[in-house]
Amino acid sequence: LWGDADGNGLYFNKPMLLALLGSVIIVGFFWAAFARPKVVPGKLQMIAEAGYDFVRRGVVYETIGKKEGEKYVPLAVSLFFFIWMLNLWSIVPVASFPVTSIIAYPAILAAIVYVTWVSLTFKRHGFVGAFKNFTGYDKSLGAVLPLSMTIELASNLLVRPFTHAVRLFANMFAGHTLLLLFTIASWYMLNGIGIAYSAVSFVMVIVMTAFELFIQAVQAYVFVLLTCTFIQGALAEHH
Repeated sequence: LWGDADGNGLYFNKPMLLALLGSVIIVGFFWAAFARPKVVPGKLQMIAEAGYDFVRRGVVYETIGKKEGEKYVPLAVSLFFFIWMLNLWSIVPVASFPVTSIIAYPAILAAIVYVTWVSLTFKRHGFVGAFKNFTGYDKSLGAVLPLSMTIELASNLLVRPFTHAVRLFANMFAGHTLLLLFTIASWYMLNGIGIAYSAVSFVMVIVMTAFELFIQAVQAYVFVLLTCTFIQGALAEHH
């Protein structure tokens, strides 16, 4: 929107637009589904309830537990459907771009989870208890305890948020790249090498699109599952 010839400034690009539209779609969908809830739900309310219940019972309750996990259901549901929507843009005509294939978006989401997890750990256990939680302190390890604590501390506070973001980014980037590759190959070979080769490539486009649909949902699920696992670890008592 505002910038100079050298590329410095503030810009509003396609991924940002898709992220904004995705947010509007998700909010609009749940607003329409639950604005006037009925005892006997209509189709839209039924779909929304099924999605909400899947995350609440299948992820949050199973990982954190019903009593402790209820307060984190809104976070988990929001993350799941937001990530899924950003992933789905990959197969939407005209959009054709998964927003999460840009590392900044998974990184911000992972940072939100990271801050929630770390702050919750300190709140629940205090400074000493949180330190033991992060380092896996166990005096029975004896001489290897310092090395074990160093590795655990680096793994929890440095590697964990990095892999949380990269896992989502890498899968969506790789999947979209393969889909784009076969799409371009279908068009190129149709005009140059032969129809038979183009047909094979086009079949792969269809197969990869179906596979991409599956991966998009799985990656949203895995991201939220890991989020709940981190929270469960923050709430658990260290022994």
